[in-house]
Amino acid sequence: MIRKAKPEDTKAVAPLIIQAMGELANKFSNTTDADKTLALFEYFFKQKNNQYSYEHTLVYEGDGIVLGSLNAYDGAKLIELRKNFLDYLAIHNNLNDFQPEDETGSGEFYLDTISVNPHAQGKGIGKQLIDAGIEWAKKLSHNKVGLLVEVDNEKALKLYQTKGFQIQNKKEFIGGLYHHMVCKIEIK
Repeated sequence: MIRKAKPEDTKAVAPLIIQAMGELANKFSNTTDADKTLALFEYFFKQKNNQYSYEHTLVYEGDGIVLGSLNAYDGAKLIELRKNFLDYLAIHNNLNDFQPEDETGSGEFYLDTISVNPHAQGKGIGKQLIDAGIEWAKKLSHNKVGLLVEVDNEKALKLYQTKGFQIQNKKEFIGGLYHHMVCKIEIK
C-alpha cells in the first residue's frame, strides 16, 4: 500500500533517502560518518518545509513495514525548500559556501529520491512508487515529471524509460553527471 509519509516513518525512510542519494548524502553531511549522515536526514525528514520532509514523501508499506519511499515536490519550490537545509548545513556541517546546482526548476514536478529496501527489491515496488509520483503530479495539475539518474546507472535508466521518461539532457550536479529525464503527462 502506498500512503503519505508521517514523521513516525523517520527510522525507515531516512536510510532509504541516503540509499537513493549514494555519495551525495555524504557530500551534504560533509562527512563519511554514516551515523552523522543518517542523523542529518532523520532530522530533516521530521521537519516541515524542506525538500526531504515527510510532507513531500510517499511510502510503500507492506505488512506494517515501510519497504520503499518516494520524495517529490514542485520544482518551482526548490529554492524555498532547499533554504532551511542549506542554512542548517552552513551552521552545523561547516558548508558555508555550499551552493549545489539546481536539479529541477519551474515547470516540472520533481522526483527527488526513489528507493526500495534491498530485501524488497525486484517486486515492483519501485514501479508502483514511480506511478504514484506521476499520479501525485497529475493531482497537482503538473504536465511534466522530472528526475535525475546517474549516467552509468543503466538499470534505473531502463526502468524510468519503461515508465515513459525520456532523456532531455545531461546535467552536472555536485560533481556527478546525470541524465535529466522527463515524463510528459496529460491532465484530464
